[in-house]
Amino acid sequence: MNLVESLEKSLQPNAKIPALRPGDQVRVHQKIIEGDRERIQVFQGTVIRLRKGGANASFTVRRIASNNIGVERTYLLNSPRIDKVEVLRHAKVRRAQLYYFRNLRGKSARLKERLSASGGAKAKSAPTAESAETDKE
Repeated sequence: MNLVESLEKSLQPNAKIPALRPGDQVRVHQKIIEGDRERIQVFQGTVIRLRKGGANASFTVRRIASNNIGVERTYLLNSPRIDKVEVLRHAKVRRAQLYYFRNLRGKSARLKERLSASGGAKAKSAPTAESAETDKE
């Protein structure tokens, strides 16, 4: 076993990153160090690519900045610089790499929301026994 393989086995995945899929709308909180100060910078966009590969696993997030300029950032999945990743919504896509997304603008760049098997992302939860008691009173 060489040095790279031993490093990959000892590497712990970042627990603050949930399971991601292409098409997910995410908000990435990244630690930025400027001189002796440290701050959190937020980047919100759509996951267009996931790359697996042990220590080199990464994901790319794309967003449209001002003046319709596309900005893409690639983050390492095991990076300690990532403070947290929030998944805002899931989209229904049929590709693993969404490179065609770079050529779309405006309404054509919208993705349909993927509904979960448990009744949808916006479905209400089933009433509990406590809520049923308060409704009777």
